[in-house]
Amino acid sequence: MGPARAAGWAGAAVAGVQLLHLAPAVSRLAVVRRYAAPAVAGRGAAGHVALTFDDGPDPESTPRFLDALDALGVRATFFLLGSMLERSPALGRDLVARGHEVGLHGWHHRTQWYPAPGRDLRELRRATEAITAACGARPLWYRPPYGVLTTGLALSARRLGLRTVLWTAWGRDWTADATPASVRRTLRPGLRGGATLLLHDADCTSAPGAWRSALGALPAVAERCRELGLALGPLRDHGLPPAVTAR
Repeated sequence: MGPARAAGWAGAAVAGVQLLHLAPAVSRLAVVRRYAAPAVAGRGAAGHVALTFDDGPDPESTPRFLDALDALGVRATFFLLGSMLERSPALGRDLVARGHEVGLHGWHHRTQWYPAPGRDLRELRRATEAITAACGARPLWYRPPYGVLTTGLALSARRLGLRTVLWTAWGRDWTADATPASVRRTLRPGLRGGATLLLHDADCTSAPGAWRSALGALPAVAERCRELGLALGPLRDHGLPPAVTAR
């Protein structure tokens, strides 16, 4: 085999590995989540809507969400970043003390485009241990940043006993022009029994101050669920089966 042909085969092999690594990431597409991967999307019990928040905790914004949820009598699941929790560990303890559930969003908010299973496992284990130590509760759920679930992340989450859950509806609350009204409008078509809602309680990867749009939409979201006769709460009440840990 000549050098050019060998290089071609090597390139094809690398591309094949890359494709296998990224294949699960198609679950980020709404149509795939809806029809091919409803469990990953977080489609749950018909009478329940799961309320979830990403990217925290943040000392400026997260306490406001906790106060608002207390006033509404609603509990939620917060997908935490290890790097954010490291700066504000007391917020993690406060989340749990107020009855909320913690999930894992990774250590840093970035997409791992290149396969490195050891790296993925180390990062998720580090973040899982940090959340458990700071919050006094082990996360059961995992949501990859941007919803990009690679093979390495999927296998690492499973090995750590984490159930991967994305979302069925989001509020597009991370944009600079988002408002409470726009968040409500965007969520409304997907606000139905079994839905998992994605909002953000921090702006570390969003437009500055964008979290205010989600915060302002919460009362209307809770009211709409009441009108529909739906319970609004954390993923632990959503009727999803637990993860099966890989051996």
